[in-house]
Amino acid sequence: MIEAILFDLDNTLYSETNGMEKNVFERLNLFVADYLGLTADEVTTIRRTEARCYGTTLEWLMREKGFTDSETYFRVIHPEGEEAGLEPDFELKNLLEALPQKKAILTNAPREHAERVLKALGISHCFCAINDIRSSGLRGKPHAEAYMNALAKNGFSLDSTIYVDDLPKYVKGYIDLGGKGILKDESGRFQNLAMPRIRSLHELPAEIDRINATGSCYACPKIPV
Repeated sequence: MIEAILFDLDNTLYSETNGMEKNVFERLNLFVADYLGLTADEVTTIRRTEARCYGTTLEWLMREKGFTDSETYFRVIHPEGEEAGLEPDFELKNLLEALPQKKAILTNAPREHAERVLKALGISHCFCAINDIRSSGLRGKPHAEAYMNALAKNGFSLDSTIYVDDLPKYVKGYIDLGGKGILKDESGRFQNLAMPRIRSLHELPAEIDRINATGSCYACPKIPV
């Protein structure tokens, strides 16, 4: 039985059409361009080729490019006020409050960003904990320790905790551990991937009921990362 839910934050708890992630990517490219002395176009190319095998751009910079100032990175990439386009989501609040499972956040962003987003959406009280990139030693999803640390810190069991994310490689990372994961595929971009999916979080209760009834998720094939 599903007794707990780990939720990703960005583009999972709010719509991917919001545009906040686009602004994050723009700040990322400018930051990397400044640090490496590249043009924006060069950064886009190098991130697609070199950084894609890492869980985050920060991890890539630290492991491959000698970067050490993670706190400056967080302040630049996730500045105060970036959540200004979000509004309280009363339907989401009611949905989360109705779910009987314990709920926590697992994000590759810093805690302060998560706190601001949850406050803007009006759902901070729905979660017992925020597991951010710092709590996993700056090695975020899809590294196994990111998921396992979050489970251990919150007293959740892998067998009875479902993970929900909008990116296939992060859902796959959890499934590869033997957990049950669900992809939030809002725009139907990942129809070719054989993994449990929902278009909206409002489909989540029915999907949890299905997993409780069958005891398993679908098999997850290899996903390019």
